[in-house]
Amino acid sequence: MNLAGRVAIVTGAGRGIGKAIALKLAEMGATVVVNDVGDAEPVEAVAEEIRAMNRQSLTILADVSSSVDVARLVEETTAEFGKVDILINNAGIARDQLLLRMTEDDWDKVLAVNLKSVFLCTKAALRPMIKQRWGRVINLSSVTGLVGNVGQANYTAAKAGIIGFTRTVAKEVASRGITVNAVAPGFIETAMTQKLGEKWGEEFKKRIPLGYPGSPQDVAEAVAFLASEEARYITGQVLGVDGGLAISWA
Repeated sequence: MNLAGRVAIVTGAGRGIGKAIALKLAEMGATVVVNDVGDAEPVEAVAEEIRAMNRQSLTILADVSSSVDVARLVEETTAEFGKVDILINNAGIARDQLLLRMTEDDWDKVLAVNLKSVFLCTKAALRPMIKQRWGRVINLSSVTGLVGNVGQANYTAAKAGIIGFTRTVAKEVASRGITVNAVAPGFIETAMTQKLGEKWGEEFKKRIPLGYPGSPQDVAEAVAFLASEEARYITGQVLGVDGGLAISWA
């Protein structure tokens, strides 16, 4: 698989799964725009790792739940590199709570960062992709979007929404040479899953048929495949990267 000459935007790429994806795409030859919000230091550190591979990289701090910031993200990318070939909608947060204790702010914030951002970024990136009649959009959903999870009504609603969004947009842009797919990770060892605590972490691990949690690299490999020319005939699909968790949970 080779992504030489391709320009990719990876949202939420300062750490965890997003970082692994950004580095993998660069390893395959892509120019990578590293996006995150807040602290610039980890974002720039990822970009420096990419440059150390003799690949081009640009860091853009932007809130992907803001239409103004998203417009700037795509505009700065096209101004610097002339195009957008690959969009990875990875940015996400969790504010877990049982529904009766969940605040309206908990709901709104998670839906804005995890779902609205996918709408905004995809809409903005599709314009240059349609002009060049080639593109890859890969959205990060979750196993919880397939089967649900106690205490995650907001997160699950967003991740399930991403699946519906993916399938719909795939139909809309297929004639323009653009594929749109989703990846649904299971229990992946990241800072976010560490916040579940040891008890919940062990409960998740017991459910995994393969017997062990995944790594950000496992997700990155799947995303890289969907971004490649080898996946040119795959669109509107949801690829689980979960060690079999979804089938054991259902």
